Amino acid sequence: MNFNNIVSSKEAIFNKKNFSNKLKNKIIKKLIYPYNMKENQMCEIFFKVNANSDSELNELDYNSSVKTDKRTYFQYYLSLLRTKHLLIFSFLPSFDYNSQIIKIFLFFFEFALSFIVNALFFNDDTMHKIYEDKGSFDFIYNIPQILFSSLISGFTDSLIKELALTDSNLISLKQKTENNNINIKKKKILKVIKIKIALFFIITLLLLIAFWFYLACFCAVYINTQMPLINDTLISFCTSMITPFLIYILPGIFRLCALKAKKKDKKFLFKFSKILQWF
Repeated sequence: MNFNNIVSSKEAIFNKKNFSNKLKNKIIKKLIYPYNMKENQMCEIFFKVNANSDSELNELDYNSSVKTDKRTYFQYYLSLLRTKHLLIFSFLPSFDYNSQIIKIFLFFFEFALSFIVNALFFNDDTMHKIYEDKGSFDFIYNIPQILFSSLISGFTDSLIKELALTDSNLISLKQKTENNNINIKKKKILKVIKIKIALFFIITLLLLIAFWFYLACFCAVYINTQMPLINDTLISFCTSMITPFLIYILPGIFRLCALKAKKKDKKFLFKFSKILQWF
């Protein structure tokens, strides 16, 4: 056999082994660090996933909160704003197991919802009042309408959020400790999330089309009501942005009194604070 052929054969085998090792390392690297992430990025995600989010801490029962929740009143207050206040929740990036794009979409949907609810409150008496005032905006007269529209918009928005937000589903998966059933549970939860998101976009799309059609007809027929409607909508929407800063002062007072009690027997106060934080 020619010496040159032997050398070239050995080089080919060596290169093939080298190639295999590189491929193997590449596969291992992809398995450990997916999406071409670096080690520090993976560590950051690991610590975020393993740390308790605001929602997890706020939903703990009394005994678990006594052991785990060491936040101050101000930290708890900020956590409520991050998870409940529409503007902060939508635009402040946070690791809360929800899609940032969907959260931003929810903000604009809430504004559209506030617009349509205010339009639905316009009746014969309201039209007559606008006619008497020659189109000027009477804030005092419109206070009941503004308050009711804010409440109805908030209630409807909370129902829509049940479809849009995925944090409760993913947190339930995170809390599963049975390794044997974790893959089955994961598939079920992913299926539920896909159905929820699909329903969310279908329902909101249909609602937005209905909103647009109604408002277009309403404003075309009742031209003089356009400015009062815009004023009512802006005031009610701004009211819904301001009230959480005041409402969420109360839950922390009762919560901390319950957690700081020496005998740890204030479950009623703790449950009452959880009811308040729901609003």
